[in-house]
Amino acid sequence: MKLFRHGKKGHERPGILDAAGRLRDLSAIVADIAGPVLLPKGLDALHSIDCETLPFVAPGERIGPCVGHVGKFVCIGLNYADHAAESGMEVPAEPVLFFKATSALCGPNDDVVIPRGSTKTDWEVELGVVIGKEARYVSVTDAMDHVAGYCVVNDLSERAFQLERGGQWVKGKSADTFGPIGPWLVTRDEVSDPQSLAIWLEVDGIRHQNGNTRTMIFGVAEIVSYVSQFMSLQPGDIISTGTPPGVGLGMKPEPVYLRAGQEMRLGIEGLGEQRQKTILETDSRSR
Repeated sequence: MKLFRHGKKGHERPGILDAAGRLRDLSAIVADIAGPVLLPKGLDALHSIDCETLPFVAPGERIGPCVGHVGKFVCIGLNYADHAAESGMEVPAEPVLFFKATSALCGPNDDVVIPRGSTKTDWEVELGVVIGKEARYVSVTDAMDHVAGYCVVNDLSERAFQLERGGQWVKGKSADTFGPIGPWLVTRDEVSDPQSLAIWLEVDGIRHQNGNTRTMIFGVAEIVSYVSQFMSLQPGDIISTGTPPGVGLGMKPEPVYLRAGQEMRLGIEGLGEQRQKTILETDSRSR
């Protein structure tokens, strides 16, 4: 299944794609794509629905973040060896964990706001893993049983805030709109191998990232198991699993960063595409 959320910010409603790829509204069936709906029992119930009986979503309606009420937005850093190299950092012996604030979450096609004082806002396309069943101290063997599905994530970063201001990376990762997710939550049964997915990102039509999840250092099962050793993972939690090379920080002969008025387009094989325009924080206040 491909599940999504639609409507105005803060008032999104649940939806599902029918067999023809048309957007249908799920509001009469479930309250949101969140919490218990993501449990195996909840997803099984959605599988049994006759989508042809559901109303269509109005043409042109905004697509929101594909998961609601996200409790944790966990990220994995430096999870592609070639990205670690372009960042001038060593390949980690264990997964590097950090968080994005959940207030960074936004829809896949919402404007990305370059924050006040930013000089180094950067892009990062990533595979997102959505937890569907509580995970506590799970083994690598059992980890995939706790995954509801996958989504596209743009793990936007302000590199000066992240790397030059001291402390933890979270400061450069958590600005409002720095966490577009979706358009769809694609359930696990539709992704035969999450370690074999093409992943890419373009800025103004120029492809900068063009990788595949097979080159991840730590795969999805390893990551879910690893994170669950340090904290419980709850239905609706999101893990963003790292980015392939081609970020602005790694551009040669010198880094290239986002400016207002640009457009990003990014996607992952089978999971859909995102498209965002960049605007300044002052511009966003007038909207």
